[in-house]
Amino acid sequence: ISYPACRRRAKEEKIVVIDCRQHMLGRLASVIAKQLLNGQHVVAVRTEAITISGGLVRQKMKFSRFLRLRMNTNPKKGPIHYRSPARILWRTIRGMIPHKTKRGAAALERFKAFEGVPPPYDKVKRAVVPDALKVLRLQTSHKFCTLGKLAAEVGWKHGPTVATLEEKRLSRSSEYYQLKKKGVQVALKAKTAAAGELKALAPVLAPVGMA
Repeated sequence: ISYPACRRRAKEEKIVVIDCRQHMLGRLASVIAKQLLNGQHVVAVRTEAITISGGLVRQKMKFSRFLRLRMNTNPKKGPIHYRSPARILWRTIRGMIPHKTKRGAAALERFKAFEGVPPPYDKVKRAVVPDALKVLRLQTSHKFCTLGKLAAEVGWKHGPTVATLEEKRLSRSSEYYQLKKKGVQVALKAKTAAAGELKALAPVLAPVGMA
């Protein structure tokens, strides 16, 4: 294997894919920001299912106040108000990183965020962040809303498309899981059936660790 290929493989192995469903926005962003500054490559998927404490009406009012912030003479120069859940998460993390320094800019380049679970991350093991899980961090009686609903209220138009793609992905993964489970059961039955025949070969197989 060539040296660039080795580097690429090492880089791919270092990537952590986080399933953002039912995670608190601020807590998740702070954990990701710290990991990025430490040199970790992070990919966040299903950002539309991130939760924010506080009801939808309250969060919409806060976002409308944020939308009023603009440059008086040339609004296109900023601040830029991202509407999609992935970019809202990205902007939250950017605020926790010294992104105007070389170190901060390099850290931010190590981060990617997506709505849904696009390929190739649909076939990669996904992690959660226990310190940011809603079920562990938010009181049961506390109001909350999802980032996808808030984004749809303030101008994000791709929610139905993402939901359709997620439905297809879940059906594919369900079919794959059923086939995998069937294969495991067949292998177990074959192993049980062959156990009697292999008993005679146990003394030969034991030294090589195959007994």
